[in-house]
Amino acid sequence: MSRALPSSASIATPAEGAKLHAPSAARNAAAIATFLRDNAASGGRALEIASGTGQHVITFAETLPGFDWQPTDIAPERLRSIDSYVDSSGLRNVRPAQILNATAAGWSAEHGGQDLIVLVNLLHLISKTETRVLLNEAAQALTPEGALMVYGPFTRDGNLISAADERFDAELRAADPTIGYKDTSDMQEWLSQAGLTALSQEMPANNLGFIARKSAS
Repeated sequence: MSRALPSSASIATPAEGAKLHAPSAARNAAAIATFLRDNAASGGRALEIASGTGQHVITFAETLPGFDWQPTDIAPERLRSIDSYVDSSGLRNVRPAQILNATAAGWSAEHGGQDLIVLVNLLHLISKTETRVLLNEAAQALTPEGALMVYGPFTRDGNLISAADERFDAELRAADPTIGYKDTSDMQEWLSQAGLTALSQEMPANNLGFIARKSAS
């Protein structure tokens, strides 16, 4: 999964040592952690997809200490940043970061048995086809009582809700016409087709949080 992105996407700047700093992660980590605490189980195995700098996972691990966290990413420099943040935090419930391309079919076989899967700010950076692969694999990787949490910017029934969202979505599509904001109606359909039932909640900065669980048979 490698493509050209606008400078406004996935911003991270060098910090101390191997650490990278993402301003958006600093802003939204606490709100996402609260959303997880309110909607996830109390503990188990947790997989974070596209962990980025590592700022999120240390906040999540502090807020939900009952989970054994596995951060992942595809970029070596981000894996190093994740491990650096974890080492500095002193947390003992976060495993060393692993490489995972969650848009590739088949990864659920290696990462099954997850009680919680967390995905933050990725879907607008990948295509619809890649999104559907990711959601299907995540559903297969969950335990029967597990939950998938997806956070990010979305269109609401085809509508962008702010000028900033309109600008950012246009920048994404100009860089790569296959990417851009995904729509809430599509998300509900794709999650349902993956065997998941989802609820969404408004989050800060016009973002949405989806919490999806396996549908009752």
